[in-house]
Amino acid sequence: MKKYNVGVVGASGAVGEELFKILEEQNFPIAKLIPIASARSAGEEIEAFGQKHVIQELTPEIFAKENIEIAFFSAGGEVSAEFALHAAKAGAVVIDNTSYFRMDKDVPLVVPEVNPQDIALWKKKGIIANPNCSTIQMVQVLSPLHQKYTIKRVDVSTYQAVSGAGKKGMEELIMQMQKFFAFELEEAESKAFPHRIALNLIPQIDKFMPNDYTKEEMKMIDETNKILHSNIAISATCVRVPILRSHSESITITFENEVDSNEAKKLLEGAKNIVVCDEPEKLLYPMPMIATDTDETYVGRIRNDLFDKKILHLFCVADQIRVGAATNAVRIAQEWIKL
Repeated sequence: MKKYNVGVVGASGAVGEELFKILEEQNFPIAKLIPIASARSAGEEIEAFGQKHVIQELTPEIFAKENIEIAFFSAGGEVSAEFALHAAKAGAVVIDNTSYFRMDKDVPLVVPEVNPQDIALWKKKGIIANPNCSTIQMVQVLSPLHQKYTIKRVDVSTYQAVSGAGKKGMEELIMQMQKFFAFELEEAESKAFPHRIALNLIPQIDKFMPNDYTKEEMKMIDETNKILHSNIAISATCVRVPILRSHSESITITFENEVDSNEAKKLLEGAKNIVVCDEPEKLLYPMPMIATDTDETYVGRIRNDLFDKKILHLFCVADQIRVGAATNAVRIAQEWIKL
Protein backbone atom coordinates (compact mmCIF):
# COMPACT_ATOMS: atom_id res chain seq x y z
CA MET A 1 0.00 0.00 0.00
CA LYS A 2 1.21 3.48 -0.86
CA LYS A 3 2.20 5.61 2.12
CA TYR A 4 1.69 9.36 2.38
CA ASN A 5 3.40 12.42 3.79
CA VAL A 6 0.77 13.78 6.18
CA GLY A 7 0.75 17.27 7.65
CA VAL A 8 -1.42 18.31 10.61
CA VAL A 9 -1.94 22.06 10.92
CA GLY A 10 -3.01 22.92 14.46
CA ALA A 11 -0.94 20.09 15.90
CA SER A 12 -1.00 21.48 19.44
CA GLY A 13 -4.79 21.95 19.61
CA ALA A 14 -7.48 19.61 20.93
CA VAL A 15 -8.52 18.32 17.49
CA GLY A 16 -4.90 18.09 16.32
CA GLU A 17 -3.99 15.95 19.31
CA GLU A 18 -6.99 13.69 18.62
CA LEU A 19 -6.00 13.39 14.96
CA PHE A 20 -2.65 11.88 15.93
CA LYS A 21 -4.41 9.30 18.13
CA ILE A 22 -6.88 8.30 15.41
CA LEU A 23 -4.27 8.12 12.65
CA GLU A 24 -2.33 5.74 14.88
CA GLU A 25 -5.41 3.70 15.88
CA GLN A 26 -6.41 3.34 12.23
CA ASN A 27 -2.87 2.41 11.20
CA PHE A 28 -3.07 5.13 8.56
CA PRO A 29 -0.49 4.63 5.78
CA ILE A 30 1.98 7.35 6.74
CA ALA A 31 5.41 7.72 5.20
CA LYS A 32 6.19 10.89 7.14
CA LEU A 33 4.18 12.76 9.77
CA ILE A 34 4.65 16.54 9.90
CA PRO A 35 3.02 18.34 12.84
CA ILE A 36 2.58 22.05 12.07
CA ALA A 37 1.53 24.96 14.27
CA SER A 38 2.13 28.65 14.86
CA ALA A 39 5.57 30.02 15.70
CA ARG A 40 4.55 29.94 19.38
CA SER A 41 4.37 26.11 19.36
CA ALA A 42 7.11 25.45 16.78
CA GLY A 43 9.98 23.42 18.21
CA GLU A 44 7.81 21.57 20.71
CA GLU A 45 7.46 17.81 20.38
CA ILE A 46 4.44 15.56 20.02
CA GLU A 47 4.47 11.78 20.29
CA ALA A 48 2.77 9.57 17.70
CA PHE A 49 3.41 6.17 16.14
CA GLY A 50 5.92 5.47 18.92
CA GLN A 51 8.15 8.38 17.94
CA LYS A 52 8.66 12.00 18.85
CA HIS A 53 7.99 14.56 16.12
CA VAL A 54 9.08 18.19 16.23
CA ILE A 55 6.34 20.71 15.45
CA GLN A 56 7.20 22.77 12.37
CA GLU A 57 6.25 26.43 12.00
CA LEU A 58 3.33 27.12 9.68
CA THR A 59 4.52 29.03 6.60
CA PRO A 60 3.26 29.13 2.98
CA GLU A 61 6.35 27.16 1.94
CA ILE A 62 6.14 24.30 4.45
CA PHE A 63 3.83 22.16 2.28
CA ALA A 64 6.09 22.09 -0.76
CA LYS A 65 9.22 21.87 1.39
CA GLU A 66 7.96 18.73 3.18
CA ASN A 67 6.23 17.33 0.06
CA ILE A 68 2.97 17.03 2.01
CA GLU A 69 0.32 14.95 0.20
CA ILE A 70 -2.50 15.08 2.78
CA ALA A 71 -2.92 18.20 4.93
CA PHE A 72 -5.36 18.22 7.86
CA PHE A 73 -6.27 21.77 8.94
CA SER A 74 -7.70 22.34 12.43
CA ALA A 75 -6.28 25.69 13.52
CA GLY A 76 -9.21 28.05 12.94
CA GLY A 77 -10.85 29.69 9.96
CA GLU A 78 -8.36 32.53 9.63
CA VAL A 79 -5.48 30.07 9.35
CA SER A 80 -7.32 28.02 6.73
CA ALA A 81 -8.17 31.17 4.79
CA GLU A 82 -4.52 32.17 4.67
CA PHE A 83 -2.76 28.83 4.19
CA ALA A 84 -5.10 26.14 2.79
CA LEU A 85 -4.74 27.22 -0.83
CA HIS A 86 -0.93 27.25 -0.44
CA ALA A 87 -1.15 23.59 0.62
CA ALA A 88 -3.44 22.73 -2.29
CA LYS A 89 -1.18 24.51 -4.79
CA ALA A 90 1.76 22.51 -3.43
CA GLY A 91 -0.10 19.33 -4.39
CA ALA A 92 -1.72 18.32 -1.11
CA VAL A 93 -5.35 17.42 -0.64
CA VAL A 94 -6.56 19.70 2.17
CA ILE A 95 -9.07 18.30 4.65
CA ASP A 96 -10.25 21.41 6.46
CA ASN A 97 -11.94 21.19 9.84
CA THR A 98 -12.92 24.88 10.00
CA SER A 99 -16.05 26.59 8.70
CA TYR A 100 -14.15 28.71 6.17
CA PHE A 101 -14.72 26.61 3.02
CA ARG A 102 -17.84 24.65 4.00
CA MET A 103 -20.37 26.56 1.92
CA ASP A 104 -18.00 27.21 -1.00
CA LYS A 105 -19.76 25.73 -4.05
CA ASP A 106 -16.44 24.40 -5.36
CA VAL A 107 -15.54 22.59 -2.12
CA PRO A 108 -17.24 19.28 -1.23
CA LEU A 109 -18.63 19.07 2.31
CA VAL A 110 -18.37 15.44 3.33
CA VAL A 111 -19.55 12.93 5.90
CA PRO A 112 -18.27 9.61 4.48
CA GLU A 113 -21.23 7.57 5.76
CA VAL A 114 -23.59 9.96 3.93
CA ASN A 115 -22.07 11.45 0.75
CA PRO A 116 -18.71 9.76 -0.01
CA GLN A 117 -19.31 10.31 -3.72
CA ASP A 118 -18.75 14.06 -3.22
CA ILE A 119 -15.09 13.46 -2.33
CA ALA A 120 -14.40 13.09 -6.05
CA LEU A 121 -15.09 16.83 -6.43
CA TRP A 122 -11.99 17.70 -4.39
CA LYS A 123 -9.92 18.58 -7.46
CA LYS A 124 -11.83 21.82 -8.09
CA LYS A 125 -9.88 23.58 -5.32
CA GLY A 126 -7.86 20.77 -3.78
CA ILE A 127 -9.92 21.09 -0.60
CA ILE A 128 -12.48 18.91 1.19
CA ALA A 129 -14.42 20.52 4.05
CA ASN A 130 -15.20 18.75 7.31
CA PRO A 131 -18.69 19.79 8.51
CA ASN A 132 -19.63 21.32 11.83
CA CYS A 133 -19.46 18.81 14.67
CA SER A 134 -23.19 19.01 15.43
CA THR A 135 -24.06 18.65 11.76
CA ILE A 136 -22.01 15.47 11.35
CA GLN A 137 -23.78 13.40 13.98
CA MET A 138 -27.19 14.69 12.90
CA VAL A 139 -26.78 13.87 9.19
CA GLN A 140 -25.48 10.41 10.07
CA VAL A 141 -28.88 9.80 11.66
CA LEU A 142 -31.00 11.70 9.13
CA SER A 143 -29.48 10.22 5.97
CA PRO A 144 -30.80 6.63 6.17
CA LEU A 145 -34.19 7.90 7.33
CA HIS A 146 -34.37 10.45 4.50
CA GLN A 147 -33.40 7.87 1.89
CA LYS A 148 -36.13 5.51 3.08
CA TYR A 149 -38.96 7.84 4.08
CA THR A 150 -38.22 11.38 2.76
CA ILE A 151 -37.88 14.07 5.42
CA LYS A 152 -39.89 17.30 5.16
CA ARG A 153 -38.73 19.10 8.30
CA VAL A 154 -36.22 18.78 11.15
CA ASP A 155 -36.30 20.60 14.51
CA VAL A 156 -33.19 20.10 16.61
CA SER A 157 -31.98 21.31 20.00
CA THR A 158 -28.35 20.66 20.84
CA TYR A 159 -26.60 20.22 24.18
CA GLN A 160 -23.00 20.99 23.30
CA ALA A 161 -19.97 20.22 25.47
CA VAL A 162 -17.44 22.91 26.38
CA SER A 163 -14.70 21.15 24.43
CA GLY A 164 -16.50 22.43 21.34
CA ALA A 165 -14.77 25.70 22.24
CA GLY A 166 -11.38 23.96 22.40
CA LYS A 167 -8.97 23.62 25.30
CA LYS A 168 -9.87 27.04 26.64
CA GLY A 169 -13.50 25.96 27.02
CA MET A 170 -12.59 22.86 29.00
CA GLU A 171 -10.14 24.78 31.19
CA GLU A 172 -12.77 27.42 31.97
CA LEU A 173 -15.36 24.87 33.11
CA ILE A 174 -12.80 23.09 35.31
CA MET A 175 -11.58 26.38 36.78
CA GLN A 176 -15.14 27.51 37.55
CA MET A 177 -16.05 24.19 39.18
CA GLN A 178 -12.93 24.46 41.33
CA LYS A 179 -14.11 27.93 42.33
CA PHE A 180 -17.54 26.50 43.17
CA PHE A 181 -16.12 23.90 45.56
CA ALA A 182 -14.00 26.63 47.14
CA PHE A 183 -17.16 28.78 47.57
CA GLU A 184 -15.69 31.36 45.18
CA LEU A 185 -17.84 30.79 42.09
CA GLU A 186 -19.14 34.37 42.00
CA GLU A 187 -15.56 35.52 41.46
CA ALA A 188 -15.00 33.23 38.46
CA GLU A 189 -14.23 34.96 35.17
CA SER A 190 -15.91 34.04 31.88
CA LYS A 191 -13.64 34.41 28.87
CA ALA A 192 -14.34 31.42 26.63
CA PHE A 193 -18.12 31.88 26.91
CA PRO A 194 -20.41 34.93 27.18
CA HIS A 195 -21.59 33.85 30.65
CA ARG A 196 -20.47 31.54 33.43
CA ILE A 197 -20.78 27.94 32.19
CA ALA A 198 -20.41 26.06 35.50
CA LEU A 199 -23.84 25.00 36.82
CA ASN A 200 -25.45 26.90 33.95
CA LEU A 201 -26.72 26.54 30.37
CA ILE A 202 -26.06 29.12 27.66
CA PRO A 203 -28.52 29.18 24.73
CA GLN A 204 -25.98 30.82 22.46
CA ILE A 205 -23.12 29.29 20.47
CA ASP A 206 -21.27 31.72 18.20
CA LYS A 207 -22.61 35.16 17.23
CA PHE A 208 -26.22 36.10 16.60
CA MET A 209 -27.22 36.76 13.00
CA PRO A 210 -29.75 39.37 11.80
CA ASN A 211 -32.44 36.64 11.72
CA ASP A 212 -31.90 35.99 15.49
CA TYR A 213 -30.38 32.55 14.84
CA THR A 214 -26.75 32.08 15.81
CA LYS A 215 -23.98 31.25 13.34
CA GLU A 216 -23.80 27.75 14.84
CA GLU A 217 -27.50 27.22 14.21
CA MET A 218 -27.25 28.47 10.64
CA LYS A 219 -24.27 26.16 10.04
CA MET A 220 -26.41 23.17 10.99
CA ILE A 221 -29.22 24.30 8.69
CA ASP A 222 -27.13 25.16 5.64
CA GLU A 223 -24.58 22.36 5.94
CA THR A 224 -27.19 19.63 6.40
CA ASN A 225 -28.91 20.52 3.14
CA LYS A 226 -25.59 20.76 1.28
CA ILE A 227 -24.50 17.31 2.50
CA LEU A 228 -27.86 15.65 1.84
CA HIS A 229 -28.38 17.52 -1.47
CA SER A 230 -31.79 18.42 -0.09
CA ASN A 231 -34.07 21.35 0.65
CA ILE A 232 -35.38 20.25 4.05
CA ALA A 233 -36.93 22.85 6.35
CA ILE A 234 -34.68 22.90 9.45
CA SER A 235 -34.71 24.86 12.68
CA ALA A 236 -31.93 24.60 15.28
CA THR A 237 -31.41 25.85 18.82
CA CYS A 238 -27.84 25.34 20.00
CA VAL A 239 -27.07 25.30 23.73
CA ARG A 240 -23.74 25.10 25.55
CA VAL A 241 -23.89 22.78 28.58
CA PRO A 242 -21.40 22.26 31.44
CA ILE A 243 -19.95 18.91 30.43
CA LEU A 244 -16.45 18.36 29.07
CA ARG A 245 -17.01 16.19 26.04
CA SER A 246 -19.61 14.79 23.59
CA HIS A 247 -22.50 16.70 22.06
CA SER A 248 -26.11 15.61 22.49
CA GLU A 249 -29.05 16.43 20.24
CA SER A 250 -32.82 16.14 20.64
CA ILE A 251 -34.22 15.81 17.11
CA THR A 252 -37.81 15.96 15.88
CA ILE A 253 -38.23 14.72 12.29
CA THR A 254 -41.31 15.26 10.15
CA PHE A 255 -41.72 12.91 7.17
CA GLU A 256 -43.90 13.03 4.07
CA ASN A 257 -45.79 9.92 5.20
CA GLU A 258 -46.40 7.97 8.40
CA VAL A 259 -43.36 6.17 9.82
CA ASP A 260 -43.33 3.37 12.37
CA SER A 261 -40.77 3.95 15.13
CA ASN A 262 -39.85 0.26 15.32
CA GLU A 263 -39.11 0.16 11.58
CA ALA A 264 -37.03 3.33 11.91
CA LYS A 265 -35.13 1.75 14.78
CA LYS A 266 -34.28 -1.32 12.69
CA LEU A 267 -33.17 0.91 9.83
CA LEU A 268 -30.81 2.83 12.10
CA GLU A 269 -29.46 -0.40 13.58
CA GLY A 270 -28.18 -1.27 10.11
CA ALA A 271 -26.63 2.15 9.44
CA LYS A 272 -22.86 2.50 9.38
CA ASN A 273 -21.16 3.82 12.55
CA ILE A 274 -24.49 4.22 14.35
CA VAL A 275 -25.24 2.39 17.60
CA VAL A 276 -28.89 2.18 18.61
CA CYS A 277 -29.04 2.44 22.38
CA ASP A 278 -32.73 2.31 23.13
CA GLU A 279 -34.07 0.12 25.93
CA PRO A 280 -36.09 2.42 28.21
CA GLU A 281 -37.14 -0.44 30.49
CA LYS A 282 -33.44 -0.94 31.31
CA LEU A 283 -32.79 2.83 31.51
CA LEU A 284 -30.57 2.45 28.45
CA TYR A 285 -30.29 5.52 26.22
CA PRO A 286 -27.49 7.66 24.75
CA MET A 287 -25.48 9.81 27.13
CA PRO A 288 -22.20 11.73 26.79
CA MET A 289 -20.44 9.36 29.18
CA ILE A 290 -21.20 6.47 26.78
CA ALA A 291 -20.11 8.27 23.63
CA THR A 292 -16.90 9.89 24.88
CA ASP A 293 -13.70 8.49 23.33
CA THR A 294 -15.62 6.43 20.79
CA ASP A 295 -16.08 6.71 17.01
CA GLU A 296 -19.80 5.95 16.84
CA THR A 297 -22.97 8.05 17.01
CA TYR A 298 -25.39 6.72 19.62
CA VAL A 299 -29.15 6.99 19.00
CA GLY A 300 -32.05 6.30 21.33
CA ARG A 301 -35.40 7.51 22.69
CA ILE A 302 -36.77 6.72 19.21
CA ARG A 303 -40.52 7.18 19.37
CA ASN A 304 -43.52 8.32 17.37
CA ASP A 305 -45.16 11.62 18.12
CA LEU A 306 -48.33 11.17 20.17
CA PHE A 307 -50.44 13.28 17.81
CA ASP A 308 -48.92 12.86 14.36
CA LYS A 309 -47.64 9.52 12.97
CA LYS A 310 -45.55 11.40 10.41
CA ILE A 311 -43.29 12.65 13.22
CA LEU A 312 -40.46 10.83 15.02
CA HIS A 313 -38.53 12.05 18.05
CA LEU A 314 -35.06 10.78 18.97
CA PHE A 315 -31.93 11.63 20.94
CA CYS A 316 -28.37 11.22 19.66
CA VAL A 317 -24.93 11.66 21.20
CA ALA A 318 -21.43 11.60 19.73
CA ASP A 319 -17.92 12.57 20.79
CA GLN A 320 -17.60 15.82 18.88
CA ILE A 321 -13.79 15.89 18.99
CA ARG A 322 -13.67 12.47 17.33
CA VAL A 323 -16.89 11.81 15.36
CA GLY A 324 -17.53 15.53 14.97
CA ALA A 325 -14.02 16.43 13.85
CA ALA A 326 -10.92 14.22 13.86
CA THR A 327 -12.50 10.83 13.09
CA ASN A 328 -14.57 12.28 10.25
CA ALA A 329 -11.46 13.93 8.80
CA VAL A 330 -9.51 10.67 8.87
CA ARG A 331 -12.44 8.80 7.32
CA ILE A 332 -12.48 11.38 4.52
CA ALA A 333 -8.76 10.77 3.95
CA GLN A 334 -9.31 7.01 3.89
CA GLU A 335 -12.01 7.40 1.23
CA TRP A 336 -9.85 9.85 -0.74
CA ILE A 337 -7.05 7.29 -0.90
CA LYS A 338 -9.44 4.88 -2.65
CA LEU A 339 -10.09 7.31 -5.55
